[in-house]
Order: sequence, then structure tokens, then C-alpha cells
Amino acid sequence: MVRVKGGVASRNRHKKVLKATKGYRGKRNSVFKLAKQAMMKAGTNAYTGRKQKKRDFRRLWISRISTALRAEGLRYSEMKNKWLHAQMEIDRKNLSELAVNYPAVFKKVVEVGQKAKKLA
Repeated sequence: MVRVKGGVASRNRHKKVLKATKGYRGKRNSVFKLAKQAMMKAGTNAYTGRKQKKRDFRRLWISRISTALRAEGLRYSEMKNKWLHAQMEIDRKNLSELAVNYPAVFKKVVEVGQKAKKLA
């Protein structure tokens, strides 16, 4: 039987990992074993970061809306409930944009929420 050597596949795999770890500090960008470990860790952190990013933005939007509502003398939790009863289909991201960039429009949105009647 013919002997199969894996040199080409190994070299390609090594090149791929070392290219991905270009710019890492120390031996993590030049030694395959360390580069592979660093790449795996970076992938794990990137995955976690994508999840945390969603949480962080939601928290930012809520704090922006809350700050704008405090200026009106209202609380975020109460106003969110009133918007729910008013059946407003506007999300936190857009509400925060209105609160920061278009305060007059945000004020109108708050007024609409305050006029809403409770659902049975």
C-alpha cells in the first residue's frame, strides 16, 4: 500500500491558523500550538461578546429613555406599561433615538402613552 504523507494539508492548516492570529502578542502569532490555543480562545470570547453586545445596547437604550422620562417627571417602568396599554409598536432602540435626537417628538409619544386607557 502507498504511504500517504500529510505535509501539504498540515502546512495549509498551519498557515490558516497563523494568518488568523496575525497581530497577536508574543509567540501567539508565530508558534502554531500557541496560535491555535489563542485562536480558539478568541473565538470563544467573540461568541460571548456577540451575546453581551445585545444586553449592553438594551441597557443603554433603557437608560436613555429613562433619563428623558425623568426630565418629564415620569418613571420608565410606569411609562413602559402605559405604552403597552396604548398598543404602541415602537421599540426601545427607536424610542431612545427619539429621546436623544428628537425630544419634541419624544414628548408627543409620552403624551400619547399617558392618554391611553388600561386594557381589561
